[in-house]
Amino acid sequence: MDEDALEELDPPQVVEVVVSTRRAICRVQAVQALAIARLNRARGGARSVADELAPELRLSRETTATRVALSEALASRMPCLLAAMVAGELDIEKARQAFDGVAVLSDELAHQADEILADRIGEKNPSNWRKTVTRVVAALDPEGQRARAETRRKQRRVELHHEPDAMASLWAYLPVEIATAVYARIDMLARKLRGGDEVRTLDQLRADVLAELLLGKGWEGLAAQVFIHIPLDTALGIREDGCELVGHGPIPGEFGRQLMNQPNSVWRKVLTDPVSGTVRDIGRKRYRPPADLAELVRVRDRTCRAPGCNRPAQRCDADHCTAWSQNGDTREHNLCCLCRYHHGLKDEPGWKFEFDPATADLTVTTPTGRTYTTRPEPLLDLPKTADEPPPF
Repeated sequence: MDEDALEELDPPQVVEVVVSTRRAICRVQAVQALAIARLNRARGGARSVADELAPELRLSRETTATRVALSEALASRMPCLLAAMVAGELDIEKARQAFDGVAVLSDELAHQADEILADRIGEKNPSNWRKTVTRVVAALDPEGQRARAETRRKQRRVELHHEPDAMASLWAYLPVEIATAVYARIDMLARKLRGGDEVRTLDQLRADVLAELLLGKGWEGLAAQVFIHIPLDTALGIREDGCELVGHGPIPGEFGRQLMNQPNSVWRKVLTDPVSGTVRDIGRKRYRPPADLAELVRVRDRTCRAPGCNRPAQRCDADHCTAWSQNGDTREHNLCCLCRYHHGLKDEPGWKFEFDPATADLTVTTPTGRTYTTRPEPLLDLPKTADEPPPF
């Protein structure tokens, strides 16, 4: 149906269209899952299947790896839930929730859980469905639940997730009693600050209390190991754009200047090509610098150059595009940044990494012959024409 046809329908008919499209989406997702499982088996379950599919699914490699595992589980361990997807009753997100819960079970118990869950889909929303999965898994394997709880506690961790508009999420995976106690303390301290002339909201107070608990008083001025690119005119306050936090993306020029002007901040000169904006040279004055050439490549690339990977270049290898063993030179035009995983992927059968020294383009070819090209983003968005001389 097109937009004009929808305009002719009354509300009950429109709801029927919503229901029909939901069912259709579930069915298409089932077909996609089967196709992914088929490719995974054709590749013998190789880890690189996720790299092969990630650009086509428009997902990160990590998310794609989960999708591959989910698709394989639907095809082998959860046929009843797969049938529910084909019938239009279960979407891929609820299937993933079931997969996360059932993944810890043996094949025998997983098949039992699959049958039970298929009968309990009903009209549950994601939250209720997650609770159903948890209850079913716990009932089938109570001893395993206790052992898994002990294992999960060993997996406690903290992660940083970049968000739009110069923000990020700091995420902690903790034992429930500890997480509850931490939040209760933050909330208690935040509520004590309310009243009087305080203008911050309770959410803002909780966030600021957390930062102060972790960093101490005066945390606003704390120097941290972050890498920021700031054009000269942005640093001088002449313009407000062009400032970028490596691994995150653009941030307002005002925020960049605040970080730049912290007492412990280190400034470093970066020279760029006047036409393309590509990095050509960097200043050499820096406390305990890494190898100058490797640092030049990291400043140029900013992140891992593999398609879809955003790991900051400072945590990547400066890799020889033409291998040293094949007479590859150690120079700017034969180096690019690859994280440790994608560095190893180069040696997997069927994968090809080709570097263009003139443009610094990296073209990756997958085992099925599909190609993806990445190019370092220029540090400055330069005008397309060079009719006027630069201001500096």
